[in-house]
Amino acid sequence: MKIKAAVVREKGGPFLIEDVELAEPKEGEILVRIAGCGICHADISARDQVHPLRLPAVLGHEGAGVVEMTGPGVRRLKAGDHVILHAYACGACEPCLRGHPAYCVRQHGINFGGVHADGTRRLSDGSGTELSTYFNQSSFATYAVAHENNAAKVDEDVDLTLLGPLGCGIQTGAGAVINKLRPQVGDSFVVFGCGTVGMSAIMAAKAAGCTPVIGVDIVASRLEKALELGATHVADSGDLAALRAKIRETTGGGADFSLDTSALPAMVIEALECLKPGGRAAIVGSSGDVATSIKLQGTLMGSARSLEGIVQGDSVPRLFIPRLIRLYKAGMFPFDRIVSFYGFESINEAVEDSLKGVAIKPVLLIG
Repeated sequence: MKIKAAVVREKGGPFLIEDVELAEPKEGEILVRIAGCGICHADISARDQVHPLRLPAVLGHEGAGVVEMTGPGVRRLKAGDHVILHAYACGACEPCLRGHPAYCVRQHGINFGGVHADGTRRLSDGSGTELSTYFNQSSFATYAVAHENNAAKVDEDVDLTLLGPLGCGIQTGAGAVINKLRPQVGDSFVVFGCGTVGMSAIMAAKAAGCTPVIGVDIVASRLEKALELGATHVADSGDLAALRAKIRETTGGGADFSLDTSALPAMVIEALECLKPGGRAAIVGSSGDVATSIKLQGTLMGSARSLEGIVQGDSVPRLFIPRLIRLYKAGMFPFDRIVSFYGFESINEAVEDSLKGVAIKPVLLIG
């Protein structure tokens, strides 16, 4: 079928809205009419080949829409269902069976490999050239084919155009807090970086009853927004000595938990150094090949601190995304306040606004 899609043809190049051909869903797959799609920094990294993907490609991996058609073997979903698309996981390997699909043994090859789970592509341009797929969905398009393992069914009484970011950025931040770190009521929590992931972590920490909750960023407007969304305190990351002193003063000597969303080496170190003895830090940002140096004795072992990496909030999306929506309905997770909407044709403007910090979470209105 003919659809409209945003195609990237060269490293760092613009997103070009083109007419492309989308093949019908195959075994286990669904056809989704996309209502809206969030823009994530992973999409920008793929465009810029920080994480190489064969070009030309159609990116987008925070799609939300309505199931239009199901392929053979689909049992869980039907036409008319509202779904949020998320990362692919096979559902059959050991990590998947243990309830950790973010660590599926096939997830990297499929989500970042430019092909669907069967090794083929579904998209082609007007000249017949195959286009790479992203996250087994490619949701910067009016329609997308995805595997049913990519889709979380959601209630139909919430605006679909708002929900796409729950598929990646929002569940990454909230899941790191709720699913993995699991702070107790009254624990102190510091979040480094107040973008989509960081704001989601702040909202989740507040919902979990943490206090104080400290948001750290260098952009004043984001610090103001962090205070609106649940941070009890904020701190500017521009002066590291002052930052460390403020966190220690606010937490009474050190935080119980910290989360770094920036992947900047200096912030990762601060996320560790701000902890009290026995505190836990986690990192969710993508750093590429950037390396850092940690004092093993003084920073880690000698203080019994820990540092761990978390992917996709260690979530089971089919369970966790509806849970976040329930929190949103209850007024405990107001993620709508970090969303800015753009028309599909304004995708390049939305990307630039994200990079400049003008928009925390841009969402494209597509269908």
